[in-house]
Order: sequence, then structure tokens, then C-alpha cells
Amino acid sequence: MSQIIRRIGTPPNARGSATGANCPDIFELSDGRFAVIGTDITDELDALLPADASRADYERIVVVTRETLIHAKADIPDA
Repeated sequence: MSQIIRRIGTPPNARGSATGANCPDIFELSDGRFAVIGTDITDELDALLPADASRADYERIVVVTRETLIHAKADIPDA
């Protein structure tokens, strides 16, 4: 089972979250994958995926704010 190694980017409260508990977040996992906490918008975007994109039944399309990803950019490895 994967473990969370570290947060990628700044914590939600450092990005202005009023509660610090319910904002998008990105984490690096021990197996090299990344976990994303975001808003599930699969129903909205599934039919709009480009022809060369698809998702498995167990996958969901989630969004995070631009600010979340920009704050994570410096922590994302190049390779």
C-alpha cells in the first residue's frame, strides 16, 4: 500500500483557505505516483475528453485550482 511522503506545494491555509481543511491538495506517494484531492467533475467533462483520451471506470476526473498547481510547480520533479 502506498504511503504519503510529502505535500506538493503549500498547504491550503498558506493559500488562503479560511478553514485550512477543505481545499485542493497534491501529495507525492511512496511508489512515485501523485494523489490529488480535488473536485470530482467526471460527469461534466467525460463526454468532452479528446478522442485520444479516455478513463477507466474506476478513474475520476478531478480539478484543482490554478493556484494549487502553481504553488506545487516548484516541488514537482523534472524526472
